[in-house]
Amino acid sequence: MAIDLGFVQTCESWRLTSRFFPSKVGGKPAWLDLKNIPGKSDLECEYCNDVCIFLCQIYAPYEENTDAFHRTIYIFICKNVDCCRLNQNGNLKVFRSQLNKVNIFYPSEPPVEQKDWRTDIDVSHWAKICCICGIAAPSHCGKCKVVNYCCRVHQVYDWKNGHKYTCSTKTNNDNNANNDFLFPEYEIVIEDDDFMKDNIEQDDLESEQKEIEKYNAMIHSGKAGSFQHEDVNDDLLQIANNEKDEIFAEFRMKTDNYPDQILRYDRGGKILYISQHNQIIDIPKCTECNGNRQFEFQIMPQLLNFLGLKDIVKSLDWGILAVFTCKQSCIPNGKYIKEYIWKQDIVQKEIDSKTN
Repeated sequence: MAIDLGFVQTCESWRLTSRFFPSKVGGKPAWLDLKNIPGKSDLECEYCNDVCIFLCQIYAPYEENTDAFHRTIYIFICKNVDCCRLNQNGNLKVFRSQLNKVNIFYPSEPPVEQKDWRTDIDVSHWAKICCICGIAAPSHCGKCKVVNYCCRVHQVYDWKNGHKYTCSTKTNNDNNANNDFLFPEYEIVIEDDDFMKDNIEQDDLESEQKEIEKYNAMIHSGKAGSFQHEDVNDDLLQIANNEKDEIFAEFRMKTDNYPDQILRYDRGGKILYISQHNQIIDIPKCTECNGNRQFEFQIMPQLLNFLGLKDIVKSLDWGILAVFTCKQSCIPNGKYIKEYIWKQDIVQKEIDSKTN
């Protein structure tokens, strides 16, 4: 089975709405189930209790499961600096949503790629959503009683960034559709990698060993290759100089041909680790059916280069984010199901400086 690679691409915002079942980065979530969306209590960071914001989503239906004819995985992350901790996942959340082909939200026929097609398919017709982040919002502005919020923090942000001028006016609407509280919005385009997967493992073990030896020599000399985006490259060079890591060498060999990949999708396959350190051992079972979870996809470090918000991105860091989902993709019973995400850091920050 080939690995699918994901790349970011700009497109018209209407293409990234729920009616077209998008895979996307940033902006607000394009919810699949439009009625039973997660709220603040579901998305609170384990460290600071602030609401995690939307990072990305992947549309990944199960062809063999009629109950998962439509299926999307959502990832959220806390933006607070102190919550991005070494090899810890408490600042991350992942949810799964799925629907049968016949459901109350979408027609059974495939969507028509036109801006004005079925604009009535919108989460606002089914649920109250936060005008800042797009999650379930039980509260509203006490003055205009029109704009909804998931928490006090987002209400204060909205007031300071425009709502105080439009509150109780006819122009009052979701004026934060492109607010700078969120990450920049992109489409995720998926491409097959069937000619690359497992070429080394299956066809030429001797060549693999030679390549690893070559990379180790480069790492030892400090001349390891680089990614195209220098922000992530600084971290890659640091880990290369700190350790001779054959796992890292393999990671480089398998990504250098497509250095802009932000996603590797390999349901039921293996994680492409970035380091020999902190590899996952125990994968928690599904909280709904107690069945086994399996690896589904991983988010790559290159995504950091497309998130903008320089002051925020400096607080975010990962080598890979590995997502595990219920192997049976059990029926969510009218709600979004929590799945499991693991963070492996790109830099071994626990290594003491040479001055020690």
